[in-house]
Amino acid sequence: MAAIALTIAGSDSGGGAGIQADLKAMSALGVYGASVITAVTAQNTRAVTAVHPVPLDVIADQIAAVLSDLDVAAVKIGMLATPEIIDTVAKGLEKYRGPIVLDPVMVAKSGDSLLASDAIEALRARLVPRATVLTPNLPEAVALLGEAETSDVHAQGSALRAMGAQAVLMKGGHAQGATCTDLLVSGDGVMEFTAPRLPTRNTHGTGCTLSSAIAAGLARGMPLPDAVRAAHTYLQGAIAAADQLRVGHGHGPVHHFHGIWA
Repeated sequence: MAAIALTIAGSDSGGGAGIQADLKAMSALGVYGASVITAVTAQNTRAVTAVHPVPLDVIADQIAAVLSDLDVAAVKIGMLATPEIIDTVAKGLEKYRGPIVLDPVMVAKSGDSLLASDAIEALRARLVPRATVLTPNLPEAVALLGEAETSDVHAQGSALRAMGAQAVLMKGGHAQGATCTDLLVSGDGVMEFTAPRLPTRNTHGTGCTLSSAIAAGLARGMPLPDAVRAAHTYLQGAIAAADQLRVGHGHGPVHHFHGIWA
């Protein structure tokens, strides 16, 4: 039977991030993807022009429908626009005991905000303690911690883990330098995952893709470090092949099917 992963996130009409990116990554990695849509966005590679939250009862009904029938082996949580949506998702997952990958999506690649400012505390209180792994980029880590940006990424990861997450993957895509380094901070210590920083502007959906790829690995029974390593390798291949797609005129998507399409 195919491993099943569930993504709970917003829909990207441009197809490069959100639910669309999650399902593409899960499919490319041999995992059956189910979905709960929390918001519908009007966006493309250039900008987000509208965000329409899905009604709370519809979000709750989607979660209940999936979990009552499908054997979900891992959950990835992405865009949750409001405190009320965060609370609804937390309640919907109260009885779920599998691994949860929490990607605290706050800002789109275009720079447009995707999370209301009053939702950050709700995210800290309701979902961070449920996370098997939290996957913030550097600006998201700063926002969650409520402090000024610092170069001490190890300390940030440890502070976020102290909020209740079992592990924190500090993503290095927003840092500078020729090498991109992600840090996995867990009870077993710190692991580094490095790769050359690739010269492309087509990186739309990288965070969504990485977190859903980690969820796919966990759904297949991988230990967390192995799931992160496999997802990191997959994402680097998707970024390296991104320029082949030529989608849109702004920040184009990564190539989720780089290992499959001729």
